Amino acid sequence: MRLTSGFSLGREVEDILIADAALTIGFALVLSGGLFGLSSVAFLYLLPIAFVAVSLSFILHELMHKFVAQRFGAIAAFRKSDSGIIITLVTSLFGFLVGLPGATVIYAPHFTRQEEGYVSLAGPLTNFVVFAIFFLAGNALFPHFGSSVTGILFGASLSSIPYLQIALSFTVFISIYLAFFNMLPIFPLDGSKVYRWNKGVFAAVIIVIFLLLTLVVPLFALLPGLVLILIIALLLSSFYKAIIF
Repeated sequence: MRLTSGFSLGREVEDILIADAALTIGFALVLSGGLFGLSSVAFLYLLPIAFVAVSLSFILHELMHKFVAQRFGAIAAFRKSDSGIIITLVTSLFGFLVGLPGATVIYAPHFTRQEEGYVSLAGPLTNFVVFAIFFLAGNALFPHFGSSVTGILFGASLSSIPYLQIALSFTVFISIYLAFFNMLPIFPLDGSKVYRWNKGVFAAVIIVIFLLLTLVVPLFALLPGLVLILIIALLLSSFYKAIIF
């Protein structure tokens, strides 16, 4: 998609901050129970945590797309999607999240599949780095950190758990969740471009994502939600050009 000539740095910063805010609210809604179990106290308690986790996982993800694309001589800038923001917020009300608040849009007249693959891979790999840093910090500060994440995500009393531990837990989960979602092999997500470039690399990244997930959350606990997200992402991809941007 070609960037408009009037797309300034100020507009880009505004767009990514709006998208970050929408994704922050979306994750805070999901983590506090969604529409049917929403607790305003839990929402306000988790909102700062969601902001830090999303900002690190989402903004760095998108910036790495931009920087790597620019290294290959492309024009790149983040653009929010108003329709995608609505989808993000509406799905979060139902206790799961399809995060489509915007994307880094790239224009390159001569972009090879390999270059496109590298650019697409840069975002999820950034999420791996965020996951690793916060997972190691969590294990250094709290005993049995990895196994405690499941309880924090699925119903433990947060009042009995240190706030820092909750923040670290949600950050590792959100970082790897965003890597998983973006690596779905569905247009226009990163995974569709990595898959088109190199199926072996795509498979390796997916395997790493699931291995990292098992460090913090049993897959059986996530499977229903992951399947639902996959189905919705497939439906949305069919109408992408009409719905997003």
